[in-house]
Amino acid sequence: MSIQGKKELAVAALQNGIVIDHIPCDSLFKVVNILGIQNLENGVFIGNNLTSRSMGHKGLIKIADIDLPKETLNRIAVIAPSAVINIIKDYEVVEKHKVELPEDLYDVVKCNNPKCISNNEPMKTHFHVVDGKNITLRCHYCERIVKHDEVVLK
Repeated sequence: MSIQGKKELAVAALQNGIVIDHIPCDSLFKVVNILGIQNLENGVFIGNNLTSRSMGHKGLIKIADIDLPKETLNRIAVIAPSAVINIIKDYEVVEKHKVELPEDLYDVVKCNNPKCISNNEPMKTHFHVVDGKNITLRCHYCERIVKHDEVVLK
């Protein structure tokens, strides 16, 4: 069969694992770092600048035989709030949901205020989610507002 007859690149179906879809292209490799993919021995597919009806272009990550803890999903939600998690079992999507930020984030984001106590004492950071859609966080200790483009993960 000629390549001209194909419209899409075929990627092997996932028997069991997770697909993270609808990742903004500029956040894809931040999510890759959160997941520590470079250290995994599982099968991994990373797609970037894939065509998306809703986003224009998107990133996608498939990882075989893995479950992600809530803490990891919270970190992804800070970086890629539009991401959708698909849980795959026996080649079927058994669960599908958008990532969601909890009301409070503990030890996920670094406060960008150098005078904040969380930067000067051995303690976990604590942020309140002010706006989950546009990712606006407020430090519990110094009340500094941190917007999505200013977020630095711990």
